[in-house]
Amino acid sequence: MAAFEKFRFSSLDEFKGKIKELGLDIPVSEDISILGEPVKVNQKTAPNSIAILPMEGCDGDLDGSPSELTIRRYRRFAGGGAGLIWCEACAVTIEGRANPLQLFLNENNVEKFRELTEMCRKEAEEKNGYQPLLILQLTHSGRYARPFDNGAPMIAQHDPLLDPKVGITEAYPTVTDSYLDRLQEKYVHAALLAERAGFDGVDIKACHRYLVSELLAAHTREGKYGGSFENRIRFLLEVIRKVRKAVGEEFIIASRFNVFDAHPYPYGFGVSRDGEWIPDLKEPLKLVKCMTEAGVDLISNSAGNPYYRFPQVTRPFDSPILQGEIPEEHPLESVERLLGFTAKIQEAAGAIPVVGNGYSWMREYLPYVGAAEKKSGKCMFVGLGRQAFAYPDAPRDILNRGKMIPQKCCIACSKCTQIMRDHGKTGCVVKDSECYLPLYREAREGKS
Repeated sequence: MAAFEKFRFSSLDEFKGKIKELGLDIPVSEDISILGEPVKVNQKTAPNSIAILPMEGCDGDLDGSPSELTIRRYRRFAGGGAGLIWCEACAVTIEGRANPLQLFLNENNVEKFRELTEMCRKEAEEKNGYQPLLILQLTHSGRYARPFDNGAPMIAQHDPLLDPKVGITEAYPTVTDSYLDRLQEKYVHAALLAERAGFDGVDIKACHRYLVSELLAAHTREGKYGGSFENRIRFLLEVIRKVRKAVGEEFIIASRFNVFDAHPYPYGFGVSRDGEWIPDLKEPLKLVKCMTEAGVDLISNSAGNPYYRFPQVTRPFDSPILQGEIPEEHPLESVERLLGFTAKIQEAAGAIPVVGNGYSWMREYLPYVGAAEKKSGKCMFVGLGRQAFAYPDAPRDILNRGKMIPQKCCIACSKCTQIMRDHGKTGCVVKDSECYLPLYREAREGKS
């Protein structure tokens, strides 16, 4: 591992020089026109190859509806020119919400979600002349559930490293098989509501140690949802199959899942028995095959647990959250790892599009890397996460200007993450300061 450094590049040549110096496999292409190519997903088509990854604002209304602040964020995303907007985590049950303001689509607010999708399409058409695909991420937050002001964790298995962090003792109950059986129908119902609300598809979320992600790693769990690989993937695959049966063939089913938990065996998925820092992708690659056979049309891969150690595994940064640790690796090494996972997942997925991630830290140089990755068949979409908070019109600048404007880029300062840790409403404190600096300060004061 190389020494940690902040982003300090004044030219593309300097950026390429650092990649060469570190001996990393991060390709660069100065021709980025390929990012303007449409991508077919199931029977629908995204107008270009740039995606907005699911970036949660923690700012819905108490009833789960999109608030004015939620609508403002998606108006910016929609007008920004991306071909695919992967909308943020939306709980399928009250008890599965990650916070009291997490989106929660239900019978009483489906029309408010329809207003959101109609606004997105109208804004995109007016600003860009085309409409993006809209995918809604369906989730149950599991051990990180906090539907009210206090935590209410629901765990798939006991974990001696994670349990103490949320106040769980050995006597704390795990979710039952019967609860998981009933929960499958909640996902199906939410998918049908999402279809009514005008979304093009749904994501069965299985990343970042939320409930479905933890089930994938539930080696120590007994019963039909734990132990063997077939049991651990059972819930995810059964949900996918049931949703497909309910929505028909044209509605998109996606899954954003963890390829590598960076968490020790037997509590992690995609990790070697020889150490938490060593990926073992045999099971994740098998899962990709199983998901595509079950009916998945679109995949996004992620890694790590942003609530635990090694946050750079999920999102490389310049500055950690408050009291956070500086990684013992260069951020470009973190980027290379994420890009490598995407390449392997795309190979396993075949013709099914995979959305790459890990680009935001590279700022204005990300289009050159994304274009090179797409040209070599290592992904079909280039996904923007934190970058979309800071620079929602980055896709339009990439496609129309042929470049990103450095002054508008995310600086990987982790303040958007800090607001979430402080249980506030999140966005870019630096580039959207008029809106989010007061919210950052409010959340900080609430923690003092």
